[in-house]
Amino acid sequence: MTDDQATNAALMARRKAAIPRGVGQSHEVFIARGDNAEVWDVEGKRYIDFAGGIAVLNTGHCHPDIGAAVKQQLDLYTHTCFQVLAYEPYVELAERCNALAPGNFAKKTLFLSTGAEAVENAIKIARAHTQRSAVIAFTSGYHGRTLLTLGLTGKVAPYKIGFGPFPGEIFHAQFPNALHGVRVDDSIASIESIFKNDVEASRVAAIIVEPVQGEGGFNVAPFDFLQRLRALCDQHGILLIADEIQTGAGRTGTWFAIEQSGVAPDMITMAKSMAGGYPISGVVGRAEVMDAPAAGGLGGTYAGSPIACVAALAVLDVFEKENLLARSRQLGTHMMNSLKTLAGKYKCIADVRGLGAMVAIELCKNGDPHQPHAEMAKALASEATQRGLILLTCGTYGNVVRILVPLTASDTIVDEGLAILAASLVAVQSM
Repeated sequence: MTDDQATNAALMARRKAAIPRGVGQSHEVFIARGDNAEVWDVEGKRYIDFAGGIAVLNTGHCHPDIGAAVKQQLDLYTHTCFQVLAYEPYVELAERCNALAPGNFAKKTLFLSTGAEAVENAIKIARAHTQRSAVIAFTSGYHGRTLLTLGLTGKVAPYKIGFGPFPGEIFHAQFPNALHGVRVDDSIASIESIFKNDVEASRVAAIIVEPVQGEGGFNVAPFDFLQRLRALCDQHGILLIADEIQTGAGRTGTWFAIEQSGVAPDMITMAKSMAGGYPISGVVGRAEVMDAPAAGGLGGTYAGSPIACVAALAVLDVFEKENLLARSRQLGTHMMNSLKTLAGKYKCIADVRGLGAMVAIELCKNGDPHQPHAEMAKALASEATQRGLILLTCGTYGNVVRILVPLTASDTIVDEGLAILAASLVAVQSM
């Protein structure tokens, strides 16, 4: 490749010619290298990364300990398919996940490749265990891009447009959102309404919930809501599944976000940051539930790749070595305080919210939370990119700007990023 071709614009032109438009692009930037919370593009420009590969890089870009573990494994073996020839890293990782998951009961863990696979398999396991078919998810929830997980997802644009029909016996209850007038009582009542109007409780296999909604806008589930969900599930023999694909791996200040509510779900789905950028996902749950499918009913060719397993083990070691759970809590407090100060100056910020280092701002028009300002969120992310900060938007209306900075980022880098965010907000104020 010649120098005149190695530009963001030239590479983007090649990308658009070669790759379907359905693969979206948040930023027209091509990365050349990354280091912890910083990246450099093919033109040599530096950026601070507040996106973290959509919550995949809690331990930062190219953490040396994770890289060393992977390089060592590369010289041993890279693939066997675990169902053909087993390997110890899979077993060790399962043991450690079992120990980390909340609940005073025996647990087992299954590994897969993607978050959507984890959710699909959790539903399969729930149906096998309960011998029931229906599933309840929530409005604004996001669970993946496969047909089953799109059915579970409670957000149409852009994920579900043109892809229906979706699998049946999936129902959506309201997710509590105090800012927009949905109380915990309303959410629980919407589940009871489903039992009355759509499907009897005795036919519901599982309720799946994100302890903090990711794509839905970083909406934090009130702890009493999660506790009431647990009680409702227990009352009707329904399994409770916590989708921790974005919240897990220490993002919220505990390894799993749901720990903070005191609730022990029957199954937890995990992926994203658990292997520091290497593709792996998993389901951890009650041993008797996880054992419900017959031999051969679970698995996959690349599921629980040995490369990803050793990377995930290294991530767990890094969390202990660098005390990253405490760092997540400290970072979250610092970012929330900074963003709340910003909100005090600009009425376009309708809300500042988060749990641990999973933090976001919601933007509105005329200081009215009920007038979402998606255009400003998009402009803010674009302006920030020009100034050297990578941000992501989310939310049902696209008006939420989220922060998923690596937990390993220094205070200096985080503050630099927050300053760019503030300057970018000032720059788009006229919208």
